[in-house]
Amino acid sequence: MRETTGQLSSSASPSCYPHGSLSDASSLDAPGCDEQEENNEMEVKQVTLCQRSGNVKQHSKKEGVLTADVVANCLSNFGRTCTGLQCTYLHLSLPKHNLSDISILCNYVYLQRLELQHNKIKDLSCVSHMPYLFILDASHNEISNFFGFQPPKTLKVVNFSHNQMTKMKDLSAYPFLRELNLDYNRFTEITGLEKCCSLSHLSLANNRISRISGLDTLPLKHLCLRGNQLETIEGLESLKSLQVLDLSVNRITSLSGLQNLHLLGSINLEKNLISEIQECKHIHDLLFLRDLNLLGNPVQEQPDYRLAVVFLLQHLTLLDQEKVTVEEKVSSVNKYDPPLEVVAARDHMTQLLYQLMQPQVLYDSSTLPSADSPYPMLVLTGPQGCGKRELAHRLCQEFSDYFSYGICHTTRGPYFGEENGIDYHFVNEEEFQNMVLMGKFIQTMLYGGHRYGLTRDAVEDVAREGLACCVHMELEGVFSMKQSCFEPRYMLLIPTKVEKYTDQLKGRNLYTKEQIDAAAARIDLYTNTNRQRPGFFDNVIPSDDCEEAFQSLKRAVKEYLLLDEQEGGENSRSSDTALGHEPEQKPNSALSRSGTITSLSATALEPSDLSYRNYLTKIQAELSPQKSPAELASIRRREQLVREAIAGKRPGVYSQLFRSSAQTAPSSEQNQDAGDHLSQDSSSDESRASSALSVPSSAGALSGLVEPLDISVLSKALETPKGLTPENPPLGTDQQASILSSSTDRRPGSNVMAVLPPIPTGRKTPSVSSPAPSPNP
Repeated sequence: MRETTGQLSSSASPSCYPHGSLSDASSLDAPGCDEQEENNEMEVKQVTLCQRSGNVKQHSKKEGVLTADVVANCLSNFGRTCTGLQCTYLHLSLPKHNLSDISILCNYVYLQRLELQHNKIKDLSCVSHMPYLFILDASHNEISNFFGFQPPKTLKVVNFSHNQMTKMKDLSAYPFLRELNLDYNRFTEITGLEKCCSLSHLSLANNRISRISGLDTLPLKHLCLRGNQLETIEGLESLKSLQVLDLSVNRITSLSGLQNLHLLGSINLEKNLISEIQECKHIHDLLFLRDLNLLGNPVQEQPDYRLAVVFLLQHLTLLDQEKVTVEEKVSSVNKYDPPLEVVAARDHMTQLLYQLMQPQVLYDSSTLPSADSPYPMLVLTGPQGCGKRELAHRLCQEFSDYFSYGICHTTRGPYFGEENGIDYHFVNEEEFQNMVLMGKFIQTMLYGGHRYGLTRDAVEDVAREGLACCVHMELEGVFSMKQSCFEPRYMLLIPTKVEKYTDQLKGRNLYTKEQIDAAAARIDLYTNTNRQRPGFFDNVIPSDDCEEAFQSLKRAVKEYLLLDEQEGGENSRSSDTALGHEPEQKPNSALSRSGTITSLSATALEPSDLSYRNYLTKIQAELSPQKSPAELASIRRREQLVREAIAGKRPGVYSQLFRSSAQTAPSSEQNQDAGDHLSQDSSSDESRASSALSVPSSAGALSGLVEPLDISVLSKALETPKGLTPENPPLGTDQQASILSSSTDRRPGSNVMAVLPPIPTGRKTPSVSSPAPSPNP
């Protein structure tokens, strides 16, 4: 009994004992046996009572009852209350205390922040006594009653994640609620939030929600519905302020429903069922979208998935948690929608590569009469069905002495009224591709799912006749043509009345509605190109009325060819000179072109005449067969220079008129004085000669003519005409050099692709007098 008493007394709390008991027992005299036994019984009772009291306290603590001592140790943030009249602790944090009873908190009315996460709390009714509470964190508890307390006046942030709630209730009594976290509960639908006019952050991750609803008119900026049972995106149309959306770990198959959320900056769709890249078109117009996560979706198995998504969403900076680089954006654009310049450059490289793989020959369109004079070509361009093909045919008929139609190849079938070999050469895809591999094309393009191409042979067929080539093509072909060695004049035929244009396309019964819409949409492409690239087109002609368009085109071509009709005798003679006709000269002039001289020029020296070509054939037959084609061409070129220099033959009209800069016509004063002086002209040698090659741009090219030329052959053809007298001697060497140098002036930058400035319709080409050389003594 003594041992037991001693053990109990040592374990009991000192406060359990009355004053003088146990501690003073040894110092007193030993009492009697009866008294001692009575004292012992009283001592045992007291110890037992104290032990029971301690067990009660320990049992209360184990059961999770919150005490004042624990609260006192967890309070923080000493400050004034909301009323400003008192100072107290405002924050209470009790995480992981295994609490289940927190009723003591009813006395802490001035708390502003209460954190109770990771406990076993089921009842939060004490919050009803905290009217100034701002933040409540009761996550990871066992709460099943949704907001089971009276609403505090200013409650703003609530975290009820990881609890056992199953149904949402009306929260209209919480107008200041700003953030609500309900992750990992058992909700099946979203209700009761309609009047939470301040709610900007809502998280309902890992619940059982199968349909998005109840979010209309909410000012949400962040919405998380991760890990639910969603299959479609709906009910978000009215969330105009939404910036961050998390729909990961669901069963979503389409992005439809996001197209109107224009402030979205981040979308998380990880581990869904999106399988098509084209679904990104629904979010293509979300210009603030910077972060997109599609990890774990079947779409990632698509070829070139990342480049395709980057192409559709050029404003992305983060895709699948990886940074989108500038190189990826450029590569995606060049792959799926390359700029016209890139397409043209690729096309040019392709055609040039395959051309170089073929046996090299000299072409008439490349053997220019001057290094500065490009082969004359005219390109009509404009939207589909604007009438450029019809205008090209009419133009070639109207100016048959200057132009001939260049027939392109295409893989599409002929439209009604089109003839093979006249409008197009219609071939299949395999034939077209074989022609590409054989280096036949100058330029190709893809439009409307069909391929179009202009072959070198089409241009050569025209050049062999000594004429300029007139073709028509879409804008893609123009970009490709500008990469080539040709420098055509580009005429833009543009509809100005869209409705009339679409009606014309419908009236043809050749195009589907989609094709008509696409053609009408391309009008802006042409107008923007003309506006953003000054000088890209040489002339812009409205094509609303076909007849008016042809008249405008006709006037423009006349300006380029210096064929403007002049009134009056002197102007008429100047016009004849521009047309290539020899003006009537005075009989007593020093270099009259009447009589024999004119006859010689018209027969032996006129490049378009049959006798001229027969003469060249004779010359070529007498030349050594051991010489290469380039050497033969060089000899013919020099012979041509000598003949024209001796006869004073003026070059043809349009070899210089298709230069990048405008040329001047001979003045009437020069025509009047043609009998006394030789008028200098800025045009170069005759480009209509099918066998003429490029010539040097200075008179010094004649210094080495004697060695390669067969003088015996040349003397037979160039005997002194009967009409030449001592009074009318031929031109001297200095005058020949002067004429050649003036007619072949190299323009600055002729070795680069020039940008042709636009020429307004109806502009009059000025006539500038050129100083004539002094007459021979």
